Amino acid sequence: MSKLNATIAKGTGGRNGDGCLVVKSVAAGEMQARTVSSYPVTAGTTYQTFADAAGVVPERIGIRWLSASSTEISITWSLTTLAASSGWHRVGVAGMAPAGATQAQVLLSSTPAAGLVNQYWENVYLGLPIRTTGNLFAFGTESAEIDASGWTAEVNASVTRQVPVASWAVDNYLAGGHTIAVTATGAGNAAAVSTDRPTVTPGTDYLAYAYLNPPTLLADVWIELRYYDVNGNQISATRSTLVSPSPGSGWYRQRASAIAPSNAATCGIAAGVNGASAGQVLRLEGAVVAVATVLQAGTTLPYADGSFEQGVAGWTRPSGVAVISRSTPWGQVAFDGSYSLSVTSATATASVVRSAKFAAPGGVGTSYRAQILATLGAGSWTVNVKVRWYDAANADLGTTGGTSYSFPGASWYAMSTDASVPATATQGAIELTLTAGATNSAMYVDIAALWLAVPLTAVQVVDESASITLTLRELTVGQSISVYREGEDGIRTLVRGPLGLLDRTRITSDLMIIEDYEAPLGVPVRYRIELWPDGATTPGTRTSDTVTITAGDPNLAWLKDPGNPQRNIRLMISKPPDWQRPIEQSLYRVKGRRNAVILSDTRGGLEGDLTLWTRSDDERKALHWLLDSGNVLLWQAVPGMGVDDMYVSAAQATEARVGGTAQEQWRAWTLPLTQTDMPVTTGLSGSAGRTWQDVLAEFDTWGDLLTTYATWEDVLLDRRLG
Repeated sequence: MSKLNATIAKGTGGRNGDGCLVVKSVAAGEMQARTVSSYPVTAGTTYQTFADAAGVVPERIGIRWLSASSTEISITWSLTTLAASSGWHRVGVAGMAPAGATQAQVLLSSTPAAGLVNQYWENVYLGLPIRTTGNLFAFGTESAEIDASGWTAEVNASVTRQVPVASWAVDNYLAGGHTIAVTATGAGNAAAVSTDRPTVTPGTDYLAYAYLNPPTLLADVWIELRYYDVNGNQISATRSTLVSPSPGSGWYRQRASAIAPSNAATCGIAAGVNGASAGQVLRLEGAVVAVATVLQAGTTLPYADGSFEQGVAGWTRPSGVAVISRSTPWGQVAFDGSYSLSVTSATATASVVRSAKFAAPGGVGTSYRAQILATLGAGSWTVNVKVRWYDAANADLGTTGGTSYSFPGASWYAMSTDASVPATATQGAIELTLTAGATNSAMYVDIAALWLAVPLTAVQVVDESASITLTLRELTVGQSISVYREGEDGIRTLVRGPLGLLDRTRITSDLMIIEDYEAPLGVPVRYRIELWPDGATTPGTRTSDTVTITAGDPNLAWLKDPGNPQRNIRLMISKPPDWQRPIEQSLYRVKGRRNAVILSDTRGGLEGDLTLWTRSDDERKALHWLLDSGNVLLWQAVPGMGVDDMYVSAAQATEARVGGTAQEQWRAWTLPLTQTDMPVTTGLSGSAGRTWQDVLAEFDTWGDLLTTYATWEDVLLDRRLG
């Protein structure tokens, strides 16, 4: 609604749907609009707002903090954008709700020089800060929406915040409006460094990245991942230099990775410009340090050697005339990230290109799989992939494997080989024999990986939770997957995943671990996996081994929550239900007829009272926890008890004492059950990649968790109060 000097209307041409908000000035001067509703907030908690804007004057956005009586306490305003733009661009701000604040509104502001000037707004958000899951940095360092305190000048620079005109993807909610601006105070090298120093684990491969906005196309701009010891002394720095594509005025995510040294305790990021002119500005957005992306499950190559984001890492050319380098410029040729390994040959000859050597445990009798993704740049090539082996003393043991490929087209192609491990081998390296078929040939390599070859599909019964773990390896990211549980009778049932049943679900990782808590007890089952490339009319398939969950004690049965397996419980049954099957009927007595006319609906499913015992206080509390949500449950009894696995809804539950002393822990329960259909859209709950590091990055003390989460389960699922 209008708050100051404005009228509002619905416009067209929005980004998140066709509509957008049009705020029109009544007269010259600042105009403001605000949300009609006020949204509940908690004092002392940080909140974020952002929106996409467009117009002929710069704008700003704010959070208006209100008391319980809707009295304005204060407003947290963003800086005003550096320029006006008729294209959609992001504005945003974040701040802590002040003392006494119980509600908040979003304010939209701009200051035209005349009346009847339109400003357009779209994609408005107000809520808790949106941050990168797994980021070691706190929100205040990843984003500049609060302030610039997460960064400090290191050499020849000042550090401030700016709101440049930056257009992000409509669903890139990690990008805000404010950016860190590193301004060279004089001619020469200029740099800034993060003040946040999160802890790291020695031996772990970490990846740092941020969006860089260079001052000019030819500016020598870089980002560094740095490690520090327990005394705060810098012990290493890994630099990754941006090579901007034309025109060089955009935002480019630059990555640097390195394994934490044995004496590393903390880490940080630095960014800068070499040879800057006085007043030149390097801007940063979205700074992240996280455990490095695993390019292929089980690969022995660190990220730097597999993705080439900061150079060729440990790759060499032992023989031949080929020249290897990092591809250039940013984003020109890459499958992962923004760069790849460029290979060029001036002559039509063979060259050997080899990775560094890495530990390859397993020993004789095992085999490893080496794989690269490659694409043709110019000319023609024959590629032979093999593995070269070394013993613990680094003695060369020769190569095994060896599979040759050519390029059928200009796409990216996976090229792999399986290589047996020789006796005494403890290390391996990927070796490529690249034969150019013409002068001045060029090709590119990305996502290089070497891993122990293990079954593509594996199943394991977990009797303790009456579940089956299905592991799927070497999946193709971007394809879709369907997973069925198949009984001996051939009947197939879709298996549940994080977003519901796994039916044409998009594959986002080459490794999937699926926990099936709804598999039947004591019945042999196997899994059928269907893999659907885009546009395919028939899938590729896999089939697992057949396994059986141990049925166990026939006096016990499982009650399971399909979406929350952490609540599943096994209980002793007192008496199974005496089933009823209700039906809706209308009876009509017709005059002159002996028999009535009866109109019936379809007979309903089973209904009846299940009586059971809890034998301890822990079981009693666990059953309350299971019933609290009111979700549909799965009741599983041992085969042969006359009860099939059944999805049920439990009505009013009765908990009764069984006699004896007051300290008697046994309870007799009555659960009125109604048969229901299997939940289809319910997904398996989980932490979705969150770790304790995310908790440490977001909260200063354990006491802060008490005011944010009601239970430890809520911490796991990031389910916050309010």
